[in-house]
Amino acid sequence: MENRKKSRELSEDLRTKIVEKYQQSQGYKSISRDLHAPLSTVRNIIKKFTTHGTVANLPGHGRKRKTDKRLQRRIVRMVDKQPQSTSKHIQAVLQTQGATVSARTIRQYLNEMKRYGRRARRTPLLTQKHKKARLEFAKMYLRKPKSFWANILWTDEIKVELFGKAHHSTVYRKWNEAYEEKNTVPTVKHGGGSKMFWGCFAASGTGCLDCVQGIMKSEDYQKILGRNVGPSVRKLGLRQRSWVFQQDSDPKHTSKSTQKWLKTKCWRVLKWPAMSPDLNPIEHLWRDLKIAVGRRRPSNLRNLEQFVKEEWSEIPVERCNKLVDGYRKRLISVIFS
Repeated sequence: MENRKKSRELSEDLRTKIVEKYQQSQGYKSISRDLHAPLSTVRNIIKKFTTHGTVANLPGHGRKRKTDKRLQRRIVRMVDKQPQSTSKHIQAVLQTQGATVSARTIRQYLNEMKRYGRRARRTPLLTQKHKKARLEFAKMYLRKPKSFWANILWTDEIKVELFGKAHHSTVYRKWNEAYEEKNTVPTVKHGGGSKMFWGCFAASGTGCLDCVQGIMKSEDYQKILGRNVGPSVRKLGLRQRSWVFQQDSDPKHTSKSTQKWLKTKCWRVLKWPAMSPDLNPIEHLWRDLKIAVGRRRPSNLRNLEQFVKEEWSEIPVERCNKLVDGYRKRLISVIFS
């Protein structure tokens, strides 16, 4: 048996002619014969016109949802309680409870409720001691004015690989052009080498960036600070008597030798909780830097160092200011997490 073909919808002009003939007292069969339209179609068009006063298509109500309000609230509670639940897992749980919903419907509804699937952020594994220190830090500095944060010199070190993962980018290509050179990212074993950099910034922009030679020890770290902190403070316009120096709790930073050296400088040092790279806004600049350098595709370590220094100096002041200006939100997230 041949499948019936779906009938085409009559044009609005043809529907209008049907109504006009009806208004001229012409019968249904006569109209059907004159306009070569099915009798049932003529009857339905005239009925719609007499009911709604139009021959245009009426807005439809769409397919009825399989999820009622109660089931929708249950889905939201599940992901709020266990954010790592997948739509397949939710579907299986609901099925054991007598509710049949597709995984796609679950995802669509979660998106409507502003629950979006995103890659989980990687954060340090925190002990209770770490959490307590972070909480104390957040409460101690929560009420500090924006001017306090704007007068901090944020510092950190970063390793940039020649062919690292940060150099990955999306390409738009045809299906059979995956391995054309323009559509690929070169990779080599062990990243092809890397460079370590020390850098600093404030709300007023980026400061000095220094390339670390070899393995950095406490003495090397002190020399880097001696070369770069003073010029950076002057360049960024930090208040000479009240600016604050920030560093994390890396062993080179907290060693007895470095602590003794810092005391000779009489710098105000921010008391920093351990295992808290997420509280340092410079991490965002490191990510920006790696992406910018990766786009330029350095071919050797000399290029890598050159590109890193050039891209660091090109980071907009507005970007730096925005990171520091919203610092209070970071502290609030620590307190209420």
